Amino acid sequence: MAERPTGKLRTGWTTGACATAATRAAYQALLTGVFPDPVQITLPKGQTPSFMLAYQGLSRGEACAGIIKDAGDDPDVTHQALIIATVRRGKPGSGVTFRAGVGVGTVTRPGLPIPPGEPAINPVPRDMMRTVIYDVADRFGGTGDVEIEVSVPDGETLARRTWNGRLGIAGGLSILGTTGIVRPFSCAAWIASIHRGVDVARASGTTHVAAATGSTSEGAVIRRYGLETSAILDMGDFIGGTLKYLRGHPVPRLTIAGGFGKLVKFAQGANDLHSGRSQVDLADLARTARGLGASEAVASRIAAGNTAKQALDIATEAGIDLAGTIAREGRQRALQQLGSAPITVDLMITDRQGQVVAHAE
Repeated sequence: MAERPTGKLRTGWTTGACATAATRAAYQALLTGVFPDPVQITLPKGQTPSFMLAYQGLSRGEACAGIIKDAGDDPDVTHQALIIATVRRGKPGSGVTFRAGVGVGTVTRPGLPIPPGEPAINPVPRDMMRTVIYDVADRFGGTGDVEIEVSVPDGETLARRTWNGRLGIAGGLSILGTTGIVRPFSCAAWIASIHRGVDVARASGTTHVAAATGSTSEGAVIRRYGLETSAILDMGDFIGGTLKYLRGHPVPRLTIAGGFGKLVKFAQGANDLHSGRSQVDLADLARTARGLGASEAVASRIAAGNTAKQALDIATEAGIDLAGTIAREGRQRALQQLGSAPITVDLMITDRQGQVVAHAE
């Protein structure tokens, strides 16, 4: 995760909000021949932002408008992407239908809020776009029977930096947002992706998922178990949120995988493993080492160390299985957080080269 900048952070707009504003502008131009610029929309919680148009086109039977997404100070992969809505007249009585244009994905697996075969445009953005279509139709004499095609010209490339491929969204990005607003470093999008990953695994009948803190531990899990990428949950630092969701949406087997430092923090009681929100307690590691038979000299070196890795190296040199104990304690804590959920859990600790240094099963 990117480091949070200091100072007051700017909020931004979701792809769904941008697509909605582009839809309003395009449909109004289709009915009147004139694009509103700026174009104003009403978000689900009542805010009324205005958007400048970056692209527009009008021809017989269709109009298109584009807006550059501003994600504020959030490190969003779609920041500065061009979101285009093309609105075409539909058959009488057809209502509002949706189509995936260039760079917008199509759902291919069950378990997501949108069924397979549909454009990856989430329910709230669809509702927002329907609302502006009906509003513009009422104001300017339209029927409201339209097809909306949403495009993001570089969306297929951007989607490679998201979870979409694992979730079964092919060909591009998803059009997302529940409030229309991006709140910088709120982590909401990441946690929502974890939830969708669990949903897709359950819907596809996957019986074994792995929650990994990063790419190195993820690779170790895949090598050990041969799991498909769709069974890997990129939980990052959000181990608490991952376990909370799995408690209510269980999968038969869960492997937790990560580096020693992050999983020490979990074993010691942290549910958010980000370096800015939790720290390794080296004194506690020293006490654990003493309990395993470490000499006072070894325990003192661990307590005075700089990093969890250094503590592990000291313990390993002294023949103390510190990693194994942390793995067992971490697994036990995971089981406690999962409560009565019917999930079998194992926990794997890897080094920076992806080698397994401890595995509690």
